[in-house]
Amino acid sequence: MSESRGASYSLKDMKGTNSMKAHYLGHVVFYVKELERSLRFYRDIVGFKEVGIALGGRAVALTSGRTHHEILLIEVGEAPAPPSGMRRGFYHIGIKVGDSLEELRTAKKELAENGITISGMSDHTVSQSLYLHDPDGNEVELYVDDPSIDWKQDPRAVLAQIKPLNM
Repeated sequence: MSESRGASYSLKDMKGTNSMKAHYLGHVVFYVKELERSLRFYRDIVGFKEVGIALGGRAVALTSGRTHHEILLIEVGEAPAPPSGMRRGFYHIGIKVGDSLEELRTAKKELAENGITISGMSDHTVSQSLYLHDPDGNEVELYVDDPSIDWKQDPRAVLAQIKPLNM
C-alpha cells in the first residue's frame, strides 16, 4: 500500500531560516455528514456565530468574533468517516471557552443538559480542559487558561505532566 497525501519534498536539506512568522492558527475546515447537525453543535452549543453560507448551502463559516471565521463546515454526506484511535494526522481541536474555571464548570453543565458526553477532563497546568466529540466523531477540547501560570516566563509549564481535573 502506498502512502497518500504526503509531502512531495524532502525536509532533510531545509535550512529553517526564513522570515516567515506564524501569527496564529486561522481556521479549521471539517467535512461533516449532516451540516445542520454540526451547526447545532458548533453554533448552538459551543457558541460560534454563523457568518456565511456557501457551496449552494452545503458549507457554513463560523466565527467567535476573533477573525472572519475559525471553522468552516462542509457537508459531504455519506463519505467515509476518519479512522478512530491513534494515527497520523488530525487529533483534536482546542476551543477556549472562557477565562475562569467557573466558566468551564458552566460549559460542563450545559454539555450535560444537551446530552453531550464528556470523554475526559484534564488539568494541563497552563489550562484546564474538557474533552468530547462532535457529531462526526472529531475530538474537541473545550478549555480555559489558568491566569496564575505565566507560561511565557516558564515555557516548560506547557508540557507539564497532565493531571486529572476534578470538577
